[in-house]
Amino acid sequence: MLIGLCGGICAGKTAIASYLIEEHQFTRIYLARTTATPAVEKSASNDIVPPPTPNTIDARYTFPDVSSLIAFVTLRWQERWVTTDIWDERVADALFVRPFFLLVSVDAPVSVRWQRFKDRCAANQLTPPTLEDFVLRNDEHLFAPGTGLQALFQRAQLKLLNSNTLLPPLYAALKSLNLPNEARLRPSWDQYFMQLADLAAHRCNCMKRRVGCVIVREKRVISTGYNGTPRGMTNCNQGGCPRCNNATKGGVDLSACLCLHAEENALLEAGRDRIGENAILYCNTCPCLTCSVKITQVGISEVVYNQGYLVDTKTAEIFAEGGVRLRQFSPPRAGIVDLSMPLPHASTTDINVEDVRQILNDVSFVRPLQ
Repeated sequence: MLIGLCGGICAGKTAIASYLIEEHQFTRIYLARTTATPAVEKSASNDIVPPPTPNTIDARYTFPDVSSLIAFVTLRWQERWVTTDIWDERVADALFVRPFFLLVSVDAPVSVRWQRFKDRCAANQLTPPTLEDFVLRNDEHLFAPGTGLQALFQRAQLKLLNSNTLLPPLYAALKSLNLPNEARLRPSWDQYFMQLADLAAHRCNCMKRRVGCVIVREKRVISTGYNGTPRGMTNCNQGGCPRCNNATKGGVDLSACLCLHAEENALLEAGRDRIGENAILYCNTCPCLTCSVKITQVGISEVVYNQGYLVDTKTAEIFAEGGVRLRQFSPPRAGIVDLSMPLPHASTTDINVEDVRQILNDVSFVRPLQ
């Protein structure tokens, strides 16, 4: 695994690299910079400001170009490596080809980064630039046409916001995030099929909620579905379902709704004969009562969902009585993550048919979507 950290000056790249080295036995590798040091990394007198701690660079892990770095890591991809030397999109393009590479961007408010840079200048007895100069230099570094790094940051699979002023809370947040999780590189089967369900949800035309569903057997997709009006009818988002287009509250006038649920569409597409035994249904929300009856009837053996939904607890009772295992899957955090906010521990919660009745009244079982 190779984690590449990119970000502006004093965003926290070195601190996160140090965390990975200290807590997860990563080794830091280096890529030579082929361009001049940007002005944002210099003091008011244009002296280069050294990092906060002496950077002892091991020659064994220093490479003149990205090709040699890739060749080295490819032979050792099962080991853990980290670098902060993602200089531009050219370097990123070369690394993205490899399945062991994860790009993580790190950012912080300009005022926070300026304060960190002032502290670094003071430690080296250098005069820091003014806030105005720092902002102008920062803008040049990030947004200059053709060379700015902002476009690179947008390509990161994980984007961290680091406004922490102390290392302990930063390390605690990184621990909860579980940054070295291998599922970030190659999704587990649960994550893979749930992502397909999420993709199917983007085809939804229902005005109420995007829901996607995938039915699989022996790790092969049997059918997919998303919610919306039946074939041949006007799409819900074009006025096809009066209930959904009249801002009707959840749970009200359900009998007037013309939309098929994602689970229903997937079941209709597959049919009972194709579903067979040991089929698993993945859905990005917990199935409703009506769908749970149909899921049980066709012989689905397991239902995996991502987000809870305000549904009658009879749903879980039906699955328990019908011998359908119900399980919630929570994938690793992705996208933008604020490290100054409390992070839930990533976990996969299994709800077994034997004990489901004991947790029906647990508020953590069904959680409303925000």
